[in-house]
Amino acid sequence: MHSLVNRAPVRLISSLISKKFHTSTTANMPIQIGDKIPSVDLYENTPANKVNIAEVCAGKKVVLFAVPGAFTPGCSKTHLPGYVKDADQMKSKGVGEIICISVNDPFVMAAWAKDQNTEGKVRLLADPNAEFTKAVDLQTELPPLGGTRSKRYSMIIDDGVVKELNVEPDGTGLACSLSKNIKL
Repeated sequence: MHSLVNRAPVRLISSLISKKFHTSTTANMPIQIGDKIPSVDLYENTPANKVNIAEVCAGKKVVLFAVPGAFTPGCSKTHLPGYVKDADQMKSKGVGEIICISVNDPFVMAAWAKDQNTEGKVRLLADPNAEFTKAVDLQTELPPLGGTRSKRYSMIIDDGVVKELNVEPDGTGLACSLSKNIKL
């Protein structure tokens, strides 16, 4: 079994060779079950309304899912609507918040929330510079959508700790990260 210590030099050398520098303290490893959610500010509705995701997740159960982009077909027709539809059922099972994150600006996320009627069901938080997405190392490059975006995934967080993680195998598909697959 390879340990993080054994892989770290290889990743460092690889990043130096490709001239990509990543300043993550997680040694470029995706977030895993048992990890704490990083303390990163996201935005709700406007750039003036910062929301620290670690603070939001403290002391409660949170279902968090991410999408490659607001208003994109799979996200608007299937992914987000499933969570909106299932929100009351999830909350009846002890979920304190359901949060959708996307690498978009907060104005786009606010417009998408209004378009999808998410009020009181799902909070839409913007990660405009992909800071959270990179901190959990679940970014992907999608040039047609503007470059760096989030992979499609879902997770259950309990008091700031990841308890379940479902990352789509191709990063963008609609299978394991859907609301119907959340096991509460």
